[in-house]
Amino acid sequence: MTRKILLLLILFIAGVFCVKAQQIQSPDGQLALTFELKNETPFYSLTYKGKPVIKPSSLGLELFDDPWDLMSGFSLKKSETSRFDETWQPVWGEYHSIRNHYNELAVTLTQEKAARYIIIRFRLFNDGLGFRYEFPEQPNLNYLVIKEECTQFAMAGDHKAFWIPGDYDTQEYDYTESKLSEIRGLMEQAITPNASQTPFSPTGVQTSLMMKSDDGLYINLHEAALVDYSCMHLELDDKNMVFRSVLTPDAQGRKGYLLAPCTSPWRTVIVSDKATDILQSTLTLNLNEPCKLKDTSWIKPVKYMGVWWEMITGKSTWAYTDVPSVKLETFDYSKAQPNGKHAANNEKVKSYIDFASQNGFNQLLVEGWNIGWEDWFGKSKDYVFDFVTPYPDFDVKMLQNYALSKGMRLMMHHETSASVRNYERHMDKAYQFMADNNYNAVKSGYVGNIIPRGEHHYGQWMVNHYLYAVQKAAEYKIMVNAHEAVRPTGLCRTYPNLIGNESARGTEYEAFGGSKPFHTTILPFTRLIGGPMDYTPGIFEMDISKLNPGNKSHVNSTLARQLALYVTMYSPLQMAADVPENYMRFADAFQFIKDVAVDWDDSRALAAEPGDYITIARKAKGTGNWFVGTTVDENGYLSVLKFDFLDPDKNYIATIYADAPGAHYLTNPQAYTIRKVLVNSKSVLKQQCAPGGGYAISIMEVTAPSQIKGLKKL
Repeated sequence: MTRKILLLLILFIAGVFCVKAQQIQSPDGQLALTFELKNETPFYSLTYKGKPVIKPSSLGLELFDDPWDLMSGFSLKKSETSRFDETWQPVWGEYHSIRNHYNELAVTLTQEKAARYIIIRFRLFNDGLGFRYEFPEQPNLNYLVIKEECTQFAMAGDHKAFWIPGDYDTQEYDYTESKLSEIRGLMEQAITPNASQTPFSPTGVQTSLMMKSDDGLYINLHEAALVDYSCMHLELDDKNMVFRSVLTPDAQGRKGYLLAPCTSPWRTVIVSDKATDILQSTLTLNLNEPCKLKDTSWIKPVKYMGVWWEMITGKSTWAYTDVPSVKLETFDYSKAQPNGKHAANNEKVKSYIDFASQNGFNQLLVEGWNIGWEDWFGKSKDYVFDFVTPYPDFDVKMLQNYALSKGMRLMMHHETSASVRNYERHMDKAYQFMADNNYNAVKSGYVGNIIPRGEHHYGQWMVNHYLYAVQKAAEYKIMVNAHEAVRPTGLCRTYPNLIGNESARGTEYEAFGGSKPFHTTILPFTRLIGGPMDYTPGIFEMDISKLNPGNKSHVNSTLARQLALYVTMYSPLQMAADVPENYMRFADAFQFIKDVAVDWDDSRALAAEPGDYITIARKAKGTGNWFVGTTVDENGYLSVLKFDFLDPDKNYIATIYADAPGAHYLTNPQAYTIRKVLVNSKSVLKQQCAPGGGYAISIMEVTAPSQIKGLKKL
């Protein structure tokens, strides 16, 4: 009898402390998610083809002024599974249509002592997992102040990782490639001079985080649908290889304020044994809400030029005059002495319009057009921009009419100087000014420490501001390209007028000392997982001193690789960033930038290894034409390209822009070759890529026999 009672007691205890595991599989059966309660604490785990991806990892949130938190003391109230399958069409994108297919598990967990409950919802796609916390409205869980979200991601090994430090204010870092266990030792040298003053953990990194396991799994950690919540970073317990979520704090050190009913963003794990599958994942977009704009006819992908690069390199200035420290609110620009280097002047802008329009561009970005640049980055920030008052040498009406006469528009620039409340006060007036003057796209910037003091670029307060700006812009039919904003999380599906972001180290850093050659082989696996980047490629003169003798920086790329970036760095907003005279010097190579599309019906990642090389092919929207790009690291690469993505019943003319023999990103970057050949779906190209190089190919359907006269087959 005693043994029987003891056995029953053991079974009772096991039932209390370990609830039967719940499990779902992905639609193709290759991914398996397990959820269970251990000691009244929620845990999840994930496998791919039987291999562990995420080992048992705990879930929960710490709360301020709450005796129970949302960490433990849970019992399983309800478990529901469902299946979903739809196909939707993006307003713009890498694909004509996207399949949204997943199996779902929603567990309702009750905290008896606190008389409240939460829901944890898991969605398992063929390309990965998304899960989030949901807080239904209820008497004892109404208003939440987050102390920390404590989501774990327990890795199955000491993976190779491609990471940047866990800064709350900038992503403009070069990537570091290392083992997870090496992050602590490498963190100090990874922190570059552009870093904010934010203290962060020696093992804290940002998402999107890309990893590769020793047994060949490619794993990406990120988030989707970041709305009314703080951006997530990851802190690594490098003894146990367990990541824990760390939310960006506000000025009081609190991590978020929630009013039920509400949800967290989705936490995402994209996984495959093929690197190309990571690049083709649509999981982040699928976890966002459908488009909320009733009319999207005014949203159009844009290929543009800009009065920009000569200022970035230091040849010209944003400021109209060199003024001493004065009160800019009362400064009379009409009586000021021009500095002679102000780039946003009427004659120069007209010359850029002429060149851009002659070469088929849609728009021209002009920075430094409005008063205030003389002291915009001053420590006191006594003056902030009003976004409507031009310098004396910039005639808004005349230039807009001139652009219209050439079939173009000007693109607006709003530098907020991180004085966010000032921007919000002026926003309606600024957007109305744009509408009145035929602007339909704005590049906004948030350089500097956020005002009000103590807030961070990636905190909940700023996350809400960025979305507010996009929503307000939609009321005026304006597209937004936000720089220095929080990294994208797929919100461009919901608000497709969010046509671009920077939120990473872009081409401008090539004029500030350069980026590592492997940089563009990593960004598509990291930053671009959440949405397109305004990377501003197309630099043809790598020696910056040719524009500004005082700037000894060098662009770490061959010219052929600069062309490839228009394909590998996806964006519906693509800039030809160099100055017109450099494009005139290399007019034959410039032809690819003129030809390449910015909107696509299909995209194929053909070959990839993060940190080494990427080859992508894309089919231009509404045509049978394809474009291919390959970007490689400092070691070079022999690319073997199969054209089996082409229609087997058609022939094509391929124009191949490639590194010439002897090309090198440092010593011979402008050495390239151009050749035209006939190709079909059975063709194969073997192409050597130089260190820091690559190649680009335009592939046009043959529509008439006369087109192929004199051309040889590949």
